[in-house]
Amino acid sequence: MSPRLPFLIAASLLMANAVQAQVAPPPRALAPLAPSVVAQPALQASSSLPTAPLPPGASDRPDPPPHRARRTAGEATVVSGRIQHWLVNPNGEADGIVLADGTQIAFPPHLAQEVTGLAKVGDTLQVTGWRAPGVPVMRAQSLSAHGRTVTDRPPEGAPRPPREPGALAALSASGTIERLLYNDRGDAHGVVLSDKTIVRFPPHVGARLASQLTVGSGLYAVGWGTRGTHGSAMEATRIGATADSLREVFGPPQAMGDNPPGETAPPVKPGAASQAGPMTMSAPAGDPPPAPAP
Repeated sequence: MSPRLPFLIAASLLMANAVQAQVAPPPRALAPLAPSVVAQPALQASSSLPTAPLPPGASDRPDPPPHRARRTAGEATVVSGRIQHWLVNPNGEADGIVLADGTQIAFPPHLAQEVTGLAKVGDTLQVTGWRAPGVPVMRAQSLSAHGRTVTDRPPEGAPRPPREPGALAALSASGTIERLLYNDRGDAHGVVLSDKTIVRFPPHVGARLASQLTVGSGLYAVGWGTRGTHGSAMEATRIGATADSLREVFGPPQAMGDNPPGETAPPVKPGAASQAGPMTMSAPAGDPPPAPAP
């Protein structure tokens, strides 16, 4: 045997071992990680993301209440003056004041009892509130007199029950328009007559009859309303310059034309078979005509 043969065999075995050492072993199957282990790095990564800077003072700036946000479109106002007369709605609830300088103040009717107990006609009242630009009415936020203050707030307790059947009386009124009444948007939705009777109507009627609803003009109206301690008010169902020119208020637009001369009957519930006779500001004698549904 050649002396070199054992040497060659040994060298071949060493080279085979070296090649096997360079081949990477197959990967071992890893056990699945728990969900909490996988989610934790993601949470840490998201917390390190940059965020947009807040405006100065935003961290300690409280969110305004919804009703205050609605009123910021107007201008904050403080007025003071003597109460000339109350404004009441057809249900007999006070929902406004006219001051001696002609300023119209509006407040929600659920505050009527508190506000009318705060002051009386002739007393001086201080009012803070909001007035939209160009609108001749001020929405009260608080009313103060005699060291006491009533602040506007949502109604408390359970909702008021529906109106009792017959709570409204069939009424009529006539006289000279002393002033127009407006809502918060500046729409005319009523008038005060020379005898302080209040006639209310929808804003679209006020817009349609704007040329007739002017201070100093005559007005005749029939409708449903109340007479009370703070005045008389009605929701007009027919309105005109005279009793012979009444116009339907709650009918379709084409029904706003003049009625036949002499038609002065009181309003009745749609579908009623007959109508009663002429009305006055006091409740008519006998059975009143059916009132509108609550």
